[in-house]
Amino acid sequence: MSETAASAALSRDGCEARQRRLVGGMRQLDLDAALLTDPRHVHYFTGFWHSGRPLFRSALFLTADGRTRLFLPFESETDPVAEQVQTFESNRLGTLVEDQDVVLGADLRELTRSIDRLGCDQHSLYSLAVEGAPGTKCTIVPIGDLLRELRRKKDVDEVELLRAAIRGCDAAYDTARRVLVPGLTEVELYAQMRAAAIVAVGEPLTEFGNDFQCGKLGSLPRPRAVEAGDTAILDVSVVLRGYSSDLCRTFVISASPTNEQKDAHERVVAALEFIEKNVRPGVSCKELHEEVFSRLDGYRGWKFPHHLGHGIGLTAHEAPRLNPRWNDTFREGDVFTAEPGLYGAELRAGIRVEHDYLVTESGVERLSNYSTDLFTTG
Repeated sequence: MSETAASAALSRDGCEARQRRLVGGMRQLDLDAALLTDPRHVHYFTGFWHSGRPLFRSALFLTADGRTRLFLPFESETDPVAEQVQTFESNRLGTLVEDQDVVLGADLRELTRSIDRLGCDQHSLYSLAVEGAPGTKCTIVPIGDLLRELRRKKDVDEVELLRAAIRGCDAAYDTARRVLVPGLTEVELYAQMRAAAIVAVGEPLTEFGNDFQCGKLGSLPRPRAVEAGDTAILDVSVVLRGYSSDLCRTFVISASPTNEQKDAHERVVAALEFIEKNVRPGVSCKELHEEVFSRLDGYRGWKFPHHLGHGIGLTAHEAPRLNPRWNDTFREGDVFTAEPGLYGAELRAGIRVEHDYLVTESGVERLSNYSTDLFTTG
């Protein structure tokens, strides 16, 4: 059996280091404490994950001297990184409590009574945590910018989770190459690819991506049966415990690729090779996009109308943004995706190929290794 995500999890050392960095940022903002209720942030700092199901809430309370209390909807099967772990009533004899925020908010008020400045990542629990507490003087301070800055440089344990998510993408594409034949519906393709990814990573996925239409540039799957000659631009994002991989491959269904498709494919893969040779810390993402755009857009009348790529991690799109409407610069520790493409009617939609990369001190390490071939199926 192949390695699964069970062997790739956020480590205790990693969580403790991230908590220390958060405390340092809190002190710079003169915060007495921070309240984190986004399940991705709870996972990022403690390692606790409950499949990202919105049915259940959790919260991490962290003080400026580094003390941590984790509130969970049920007992954890793992050992989360927090000094105190307590559960709140999320169900009664198996029936869910409809408004868990109210129950959790009551516990949090006891912690916020003596807090002057509280940093928060979301809004839903803020008022419940501080309002209604007699004599409260707490000021809410949004800390989204601080968290995004902390999250940008990926730790070793985060990269390993991303590698595990990418293995799920590989399994999905192996399945697509096997089952993608005329008559199969896009929904059936989506279901079989997702099932393969779940088996490969060994647990439920948070999300799976959004481009599964054939003969189109992308979007969600339809009950439409695929046809011979269709071009399938499949863009898969296996999201594992909140961590987003992102991998695109192009397939030609039951037909030999045309000379035009082969030419476009070679041009796109050459753009990826150019990116790999030229990205390093300090390089302008905007200038990189402009250079690749000049190599692709207008070639033989075909178009490159979208971004060149984007950072990935606890969100599907984050810094660095390979996009002329931002002015980001690559940093060591960034994990990003590059997805050049060419589109036109004679390409039967278009060609797009994508890889995921880690920015190192001197260049990039490619995290994804699935073949970039222009696949023919069926």
